[in-house]
Amino acid sequence: MTEHIGIFVAWPYANGPLHVGHIAGAYLPPDIYARYHRMRGNKALMVSGSDSHGTPITVGAAQAGVPPRQFFEQWHETFLDSFKQLGISFDLFTHTDTRNHHQVAQDIFVALLENGYLYRETQQQLYSQTEDRFLPDRDVEGTCPHCGYEEARGDQCDNCGRLLDALELIDPRSKGDGSTPIARETEHYFLDLPAFSERLEQWIEGQEYWRTNVRHWALGMIREGLQGRPITRDLSWGIPVPLEDWGADKVLYVWFEAVIGYLSASVEWAKNQGEPDAWQAWWYDPSARGSYFVGKDNIPFHAVIWPAMLLGTEHLYTDDGSQQLNLPYDVPANEHLTLENQPMSTSRNWAVWLPDYLERYDPDPLRYYLTIAAPEGRDADFSWSEFVRRNNDELVATWGNLVNRVLNFAHSRFGAQVPARGEFSETDKDILNQVEAAFDTVGQLLDEAKFKAALTEALALAHAANRWLDDRAPWLLIKEDREAAATAVYVALSVVDSLKTLLYPFLPFTCQELNMYLGYDDDLKGELTIEAFEEDGVTHEALVYAPAEVSIDRWQPSQLPAGQALRKPEPLFKKLDTSVADEELERLEEQAAPA
Repeated sequence: MTEHIGIFVAWPYANGPLHVGHIAGAYLPPDIYARYHRMRGNKALMVSGSDSHGTPITVGAAQAGVPPRQFFEQWHETFLDSFKQLGISFDLFTHTDTRNHHQVAQDIFVALLENGYLYRETQQQLYSQTEDRFLPDRDVEGTCPHCGYEEARGDQCDNCGRLLDALELIDPRSKGDGSTPIARETEHYFLDLPAFSERLEQWIEGQEYWRTNVRHWALGMIREGLQGRPITRDLSWGIPVPLEDWGADKVLYVWFEAVIGYLSASVEWAKNQGEPDAWQAWWYDPSARGSYFVGKDNIPFHAVIWPAMLLGTEHLYTDDGSQQLNLPYDVPANEHLTLENQPMSTSRNWAVWLPDYLERYDPDPLRYYLTIAAPEGRDADFSWSEFVRRNNDELVATWGNLVNRVLNFAHSRFGAQVPARGEFSETDKDILNQVEAAFDTVGQLLDEAKFKAALTEALALAHAANRWLDDRAPWLLIKEDREAAATAVYVALSVVDSLKTLLYPFLPFTCQELNMYLGYDDDLKGELTIEAFEEDGVTHEALVYAPAEVSIDRWQPSQLPAGQALRKPEPLFKKLDTSVADEELERLEEQAAPA
């Protein structure tokens, strides 16, 4: 039965380029998940966008000497290009400074207010006398009171992961000029998180299939005691608070409105399709499954706070007031990816930047490496030497070699077409049975967001196919029994065709090439385009995915017909010289600032 699968992806701040840690943590996993579900014939909707508001944007704009919108737009355009090149198949990748997003965020605010889940409170907030402004939490740094980390942010400690109030920091300082701020009174709206504690705890306890780190973190946060959290801030750049009696210098807090982007982007996508109510199938139908792909820093917001907001917006956008927006089905948050055994650091320039990588290397090897070495259950490390080794030993020597051997032999000895088969041998039946079983095994792992294990299973099948091919040796068999050799080649082509499907979610570019070499004319991977949309006279650009026409379940073993013409194959992957690792490490060390 066709399912509606919501794939909601973390919104990156548009204040700098993406690096491989971002991709491994939050952007590649949902693409694998989306491509798998589309192959199954499910209705997958994958949305996200650039986070355009908040301190990272205003600080970056001030440093660059340009308005915030100009600043974030240049990085938004970089995101669009990078995601397109890497094949991250967003149905819509937009940004938060659209009229649509402003409206949906304000609607959520009003719904929470009317349902009694917001309250007003005067609070102490850090104020910079030298800069003459209240400091947003992310504009303050200091020592974490819980773990002693000296570069904790005013809203969260990146070392221990705890959510913070900037006033808790020891020795706070302004990120703007390093001055010591003072506490000053200001009034804000707060989300009444304690009102949801019991419902959230019962709900999370029932999510037994969640990753252990996510479930334990969320339950621990609730049992430790939830506190009201401010959802407005003293800023000029952002979404206005939709109240007439509220000052123009206050906006919706960026953490609050950014998580609403999953809903607003779904609404925007539906409008772009000319079906403005289409989004409701993913958000109101209880059978729909929505998964949120984020890094571990975002677990509190997506496993606790966003669900609370959804619970508090009862009856939003429904005629009869009877429906509730769907809570997350899953939050498959990843851990951190280090680089050469050091934490990635934007400030130190210790990172493999995605635009830089894509200038020199192909996308699929990176997709492969970041999946097979993914930080799913614990932190993992990106190593250039390991990248080269896996490219050469696994993509080139295992999978690529299998493809080249089979297709070139069929092309040269069987007239560049799929030969008719005779009777299968027992070893033929065995490898075909392994292939059939892999569709259930790999498919189940993909559905459970266990991408590393799924890719490992698919690669193990490629290893088994190479061993089977060595044993059958059609290049020797053809000298004595052409029909038996033809059968072996038919089986080999079928196995390669099936592996193409199994590997497609991970390696869409090379699997599309292989699809063509096997004689198919259809499109597997779909097309990504950057399109301009006009809204209230303002144009904004977004990444849009046009999927291949898939209305049936294509997640099944090969149906390759005898007689199908094969195209002359080219190698799917490039072997990298071992010197690449040394060169890239040297480049990395040269670009990095001193610690």
